[in-house]
Amino acid sequence: MKPFATLLDRLVLTPSRNGKLTLLVDYFRSTPDPDRGYGLAALAGTLDLKGIKPALLKELALEKLDPVLFQYSYDYVGDLAETIALIWDGGAKERVSDAAQPRLGEVVHRMNSLGRTEVRSAVRDLLDHLDHSSRFAFLKLATGALRIGVSARLAKQALSDMSGKDVTEIETLWHGLEPPYEPLFAWLEGRADKPVLASPAIFHSVMLANPVEDGDLEKLNPEDYAAEWKWDGIRVQMSSHGGTRKLYSRSGDDISGAFPDIIDAMNFEGVIDGELLVGGTARSNSATRTFSDLQQRLNRKTVNAKMLGDYPAFVRAYDLLFVGDEDVRAEAYLARRDRLAHVVEKAPHDRFDLSPLVPFDSWQMLDQLRLAPPDPVIEGVMIKKKDSPYQAGRLKGPWFKWKRDPFNVDAVMLYAQRGHGKRSSYYSDFTFGVWAEGPDGEQLVPVGKAYFGFTDAELEVLDKFVRDNTVERFGPVRAVRAEPDFGFVLEVAFEGINRSTRHKSGVAMRFPRIARLRMDKLPRDADRLSTLTAMVDAAAGDGTPIAKH
Repeated sequence: MKPFATLLDRLVLTPSRNGKLTLLVDYFRSTPDPDRGYGLAALAGTLDLKGIKPALLKELALEKLDPVLFQYSYDYVGDLAETIALIWDGGAKERVSDAAQPRLGEVVHRMNSLGRTEVRSAVRDLLDHLDHSSRFAFLKLATGALRIGVSARLAKQALSDMSGKDVTEIETLWHGLEPPYEPLFAWLEGRADKPVLASPAIFHSVMLANPVEDGDLEKLNPEDYAAEWKWDGIRVQMSSHGGTRKLYSRSGDDISGAFPDIIDAMNFEGVIDGELLVGGTARSNSATRTFSDLQQRLNRKTVNAKMLGDYPAFVRAYDLLFVGDEDVRAEAYLARRDRLAHVVEKAPHDRFDLSPLVPFDSWQMLDQLRLAPPDPVIEGVMIKKKDSPYQAGRLKGPWFKWKRDPFNVDAVMLYAQRGHGKRSSYYSDFTFGVWAEGPDGEQLVPVGKAYFGFTDAELEVLDKFVRDNTVERFGPVRAVRAEPDFGFVLEVAFEGINRSTRHKSGVAMRFPRIARLRMDKLPRDADRLSTLTAMVDAAAGDGTPIAKH
């Protein structure tokens, strides 16, 4: 445990991304198997200590402390693992030396081999004999909330830096491997061939679009591009191979359990990119429903028959990555689309359809169509170069997104404060930010604050995120974890925007509100400050705020 505990301590005290990468690379190089693999799994959120639940840990803590005092302590500290680690110091037994402390792999194996009646005494004994930092590390593993400024993406980048392998290649393997990742490390270090995946239905890094900014389209020939409607759902990837079927979010999370109706209907072999929606497909002549309806199905491990009936899901397909085992990503967009049309045609009509093309012959014509779409669930248009291959990441030029409503942006929660009145026990006032260029690359800068627009159920979700992911406190204000690959994305709607010398970002929003919780998006997919300044520049030019009419 000690090397992993030391790593956590150092990561917490290292603010820079490059510094964290150096620490991770050193840990992966110097730590033996299987410890480093379990450490990697803990950092990436794929480690499961079976049978150790937060409720059990709290019960053990209450053996040492009065319940009221514990609750006061927990509310002040804001983190269950940290609270218990601090409480346990007072009455623990004499601890063994660093050399005699159990290794991380030993702890994981032991905890996952215990019977139900053995867990309580084994956890109590371990906490009694670990030193403070190792105890804190174990508790963080058990609660599954490290909060040390390291995302799964950063951990994978460290593996890339350690080995010289491309991070995209590592990500492609990732979902087909399991902790402690010994075959992965053997390949990264040149001791073995590339791993054969346990599950062939894996996630592949997605291709992303850039928002249309001032002057972008003027440089492009509309004849070189095709357009599709931008639907208000969530980006998904369907992967089917050898009888294994999976549905992934855009960030690679397996959401198959929440959408068995989609999984059961996947009658193809290959990988399809598309938009997950609720309602009915164009081919079934049923109306597409709103994102709020889709939210009823999101973030659930399972769904009951009523939920399936009330909120039927379908996928509007718009790209093809694999046909069976054949990788078609290098083919041109229109060629892939032709292949995709044949696949979708044979799929169940109530679960799949093909994203329609939007005919246009000039950017002005497309702009008019964008502003008056045929369906309220359309939020703009996608513009794709006809000969573009499918390439992971956000390249400038091949794909663009042109939203209909310029007064909606995706921002990242940065700070939270308790509300007033009936909300006094909740964190309900949220400061949010977007990405801007800084001296050390892109960084998040605050652009506004909102305290309404969400439901009571959504407030519960927001409040829990704040409590579980606080990284600093400033009096009544909490700073929350906000990194490119971990954080909470909020869709913010506002009535106008203008320049401001009072704000660090240089812009001020008028009447911002939280329109939606975008738990399907990663912070790195949030908007840039340039998007907001472009809105200001689109005004009359005299500093007048842009206002909705």
